[in-house]
Amino acid sequence: MKWTNDRSGNFDDRRGSGGGGGMLVGGGLGTIIIAAIVFFLGGDPSAILNNSASAPQQSEQRQLSKEELNIGEFVSMLTAENEETWNKIFQQNGIQFKPAKVVLFESATRSGCGTAQAAMGPFYCPADQTIYMDMSFFNELQQKFGAKVGQFTVAYVLGHEYGHHIQYLLGTLNKVDQLRNSGRYSESEMNKVSVANELQADFYAGLWAKQTDNREKILEPGDIQQAMSAAAAVGDDNIQKRGQGYVNQESFTHGSSAQREEWFMKGYNSGDIRQGDTFNALLK
Repeated sequence: MKWTNDRSGNFDDRRGSGGGGGMLVGGGLGTIIIAAIVFFLGGDPSAILNNSASAPQQSEQRQLSKEELNIGEFVSMLTAENEETWNKIFQQNGIQFKPAKVVLFESATRSGCGTAQAAMGPFYCPADQTIYMDMSFFNELQQKFGAKVGQFTVAYVLGHEYGHHIQYLLGTLNKVDQLRNSGRYSESEMNKVSVANELQADFYAGLWAKQTDNREKILEPGDIQQAMSAAAAVGDDNIQKRGQGYVNQESFTHGSSAQREEWFMKGYNSGDIRQGDTFNALLK
């Protein structure tokens, strides 16, 4: 992936700052949102909800290595490219855009949705409109879920989480939450809504890749394949096979590997935000 010269003022690198930083008071709405719909890996929500009143342990301050500083520059660049691309898309559709913030951390940090922990995987917090990422996630993605990890893997993951921010701005996350709180839908029905929600974020990641490449020519051979590998790795079927040895489609919350690849590529191939209505496509 080719780098650009852009950097974002909405990027916060908290690695090496001593970790910790605050207690999650109670199990508020933000925590429930994370536990229910925005876990990239579909992790166990009970781990977050049960620890929602505990503060993370403090770690010692340290200097970041040259490699870590380079990673920070890369994520800041990706953040800037998401901002520029989505600002243009929103302008073209007569919608006001507000950028998300992106935080890099290690082990644990404070978020608007409570204590962010590495075990959660990357996530978007609607309460403070911020994406939180611990880079150790990408080691897990490769070692435990079989993804071929490279620079564009990071771009795909950030693009997916930025997709949740786009859903927040467009009111999609609020509608999903209203459906959940209405009590009118069964767990299996809400799982289907969650799948549509996550696949739309994949679509937005593909759309971002296409529009940004049109503007900056960032893509190099193998980049899209890296995104496909990551999308397949975090499909519900792959995670369930590796974790429990069998697949239960009714419990899917993020979509199968094939679905995640399909909707990323639909966003990439179409380059058109109007083609990303996963809800009507999946919930007929």
